Amino acid sequence: MPQERVILCASSAYEQKYYFNPLFSRLPKQVQEELQILCVLFTEDVGGIFFLEFDEKGTLMLKVTSDEGDLLYDEIGSGLKIKQMLQEKQELFKQLELYYQAKIKKDFNERN
Repeated sequence: MPQERVILCASSAYEQKYYFNPLFSRLPKQVQEELQILCVLFTEDVGGIFFLEFDEKGTLMLKVTSDEGDLLYDEIGSGLKIKQMLQEKQELFKQLELYYQAKIKKDFNERN
């Protein structure tokens, strides 16, 4: 079984950088671009570090962290934006979970 968590992608308002895990490079470019837009816009709107990760069961989690004392980070806006994303992108997130289960975890288990 893969590590306890596998990060799909992340964006940092502090470093103004975006990360996409190469394990998911077989996802269609359109999906990769949509994930990048989601992450970058999230951190531009509320700040902090936003990431999508899979837990050990393969559930996609939307998480955000911020530096202690960051006065620009909008904690309330963060929670609202995550709820909005979960509703609006429900189908995308479900498909990503299926992809993770079928491809990433399967490939890992076959190698071990």
